[in-house]
Amino acid sequence: MIRSMFAAVQSLRNHQTFMDVVANNIANVNTTGFKSGRIDFQDVLNQTLRGAVAPSSTRGGVNPIQVGLGVGIAGIDNFQTQGDLQSTGRVTDLAIQGDGFFQLSDGQQIIYSRDGSFDVGADGKIVSPSTGLKVQGWQADEAGVVDTGQPITDISVPFGRMSPPLPTTKASIAGNLDNRVATGTAVTSVMKVFDSLGSPHNITLRFVKAQGNSWDWDATTTDTAILDANPLAAGTVTFDDAGLAQSDPALPEGTLNLTFDNGAAPAQGATAIGIEMDNLTGFAQQSTVNVDDQNGHEAGALTSFTIGPDGSVQGIFSNGFNQTLGRIALARFKNPGGLTRSGSNAFQLSVNSGLPIIGAPGDTGLGTVNSGTLEMSNANLAQQFTDMIRAQRGFQANSRMITTSDEMLQELIQLKR
Repeated sequence: MIRSMFAAVQSLRNHQTFMDVVANNIANVNTTGFKSGRIDFQDVLNQTLRGAVAPSSTRGGVNPIQVGLGVGIAGIDNFQTQGDLQSTGRVTDLAIQGDGFFQLSDGQQIIYSRDGSFDVGADGKIVSPSTGLKVQGWQADEAGVVDTGQPITDISVPFGRMSPPLPTTKASIAGNLDNRVATGTAVTSVMKVFDSLGSPHNITLRFVKAQGNSWDWDATTTDTAILDANPLAAGTVTFDDAGLAQSDPALPEGTLNLTFDNGAAPAQGATAIGIEMDNLTGFAQQSTVNVDDQNGHEAGALTSFTIGPDGSVQGIFSNGFNQTLGRIALARFKNPGGLTRSGSNAFQLSVNSGLPIIGAPGDTGLGTVNSGTLEMSNANLAQQFTDMIRAQRGFQANSRMITTSDEMLQELIQLKR
């Protein structure tokens, strides 16, 4: 009788813990990146009233007789399942689709989180604004190259950083030159090139219909900063019967050797610009000639950035130039359920979690990151309310067991009367 009362008391205490776990899950149903918990029960001590007896030649075996002494908590598991993704539209809001964790540092230790509500601090670092912890990854070098074999560090977005100018060294001309027009018909197009200081210069390309399906072309300019005499270059583009530029590289290509008077020329005193015309066609269609592709740009300042699924932080400069600034790192664990909750939507290592396996988004087992989204809590309300009913009914049943045991004790005491 006393055993039943003590077993019920212990069960009340553990069902209260059950309710605490459910309450915490429900409280965090809207917490970004929250991972719900689940309580597991197990029986505890069993008092043996009679031991087991082995079978003999004349009698069969006898099973033991034991009385259980209550329930205990086997564990409270962390569910590391994927939560739903919610769109926010902020480039610094990141959600992991996979098993990885963000790595955040205070300079002394690293903690792990699925909460990707980040921002850029006053020092240019990508941080968690609620804690000030800095997001870890790899910073790109001046050429925009990221070495993921190096140790992870803070990631900076250097707003205002200048992108140096790049002189134009090649340009590709595309379009069509109508083979039906009369000899002497001219088609023009303007090409903008940049010197080594980023100063733009306009070059006019003129195509004049020659005999057969061929066109003479020349490059001229009215830019007084270019010292070379007009025409800057000239040549002929010839098309075959199919209207395609002939494969002889001497025909579809030209080279501009330009000299500038603003001190922007290379040490040789000239800038060579290769002009490719392989993409021109000579079909019986209206003439349209344009610059399809070229390198070179003026100087520009970093104005914004994007974050790709592979965690790469791409800087966008005012001159239209893009360059990699860094790459966010992720970590995974052999036993993510063994991580220790440390508050603020974060986890710490434990002796049973294993060491972090660090890699970049997209690597095996880490998952990818989605910019402009956040991972919501994985707490299922339907399951939590069902567990609440279970916890409540278990608590009520054990309360009734204490009441019944008390009534039996009362009957025992009244036997004396």
